[in-house]
Amino acid sequence: MKSDPPWFISSNGSLPDPWTSLQRFTAARIALGRSGVSIPLSESLGFRLAHAHARDAVYSSLDTAALQEGLQTFALPMLSLHSQATSRQQYLQRPDLGRKLNEASRKQVLAVRTQKKYDIAFILADGLSAMAVNTHAPAVLTLVLPTLLADGYTLAPLSFVGHGRVAISDEIGSLLQARLVVILLGERPGLTSPDSMGIYSTYNPTVGLTDDARNCISNVRPAGLSYVAAVHKLRYLIRESLRLKLSGVAIKDLSESGDTLPGLTGI
Repeated sequence: MKSDPPWFISSNGSLPDPWTSLQRFTAARIALGRSGVSIPLSESLGFRLAHAHARDAVYSSLDTAALQEGLQTFALPMLSLHSQATSRQQYLQRPDLGRKLNEASRKQVLAVRTQKKYDIAFILADGLSAMAVNTHAPAVLTLVLPTLLADGYTLAPLSFVGHGRVAISDEIGSLLQARLVVILLGERPGLTSPDSMGIYSTYNPTVGLTDDARNCISNVRPAGLSYVAAVHKLRYLIRESLRLKLSGVAIKDLSESGDTLPGLTGI
């Protein structure tokens, strides 16, 4: 009978997990080992800790004051807004309320609206992980805003939205009369990524648009898509959306096809 290769049996006589070598390629929970018919206690506790981090992310709050202070250097007017969801629990149970501004916020936006039309309106919202926005949005905006201003784009007041979902950007962008709206918000936290931030851009924002009208840059964080890579994609999508006057499935992301943009060497 042909014998098994030497590597098939470990030094203690047990069969090694053939997935172990793949652990270095992913943060996913693979090759956790076994204790009887279950997984080791350390892995069970690690899973519970990751689940707790994900729950904390969902219930985290947007640190509007710190974000505004960090972005004052751009001298943009700032709006502190809120959706129609009155509590985190209601926000989670009623997604529709997170897509609409409450009446006070709507009046606040209308009060600053002028006859001037803007090229781009930026919005920061908590989404499903405010900690992601608190952590990553300042770095992304610090990279992208100077380049957009240097390119001659006009920027609307910067909006900060509590209990906001992606589609609330349609209403804000429409009220501000912006040609394009970009919203940065926390994505649904996974068990290895409680701090993942998404960036959505929509041309000609109008209440009632569906997700096929948007472009999404996902998993923005040091352990995912880097700030520099995310900003490169965002600048490409902004430029193409404003040039072609469309967004969403009608635009193909060719930012990695050799169409380079200057000014992004690192952070």
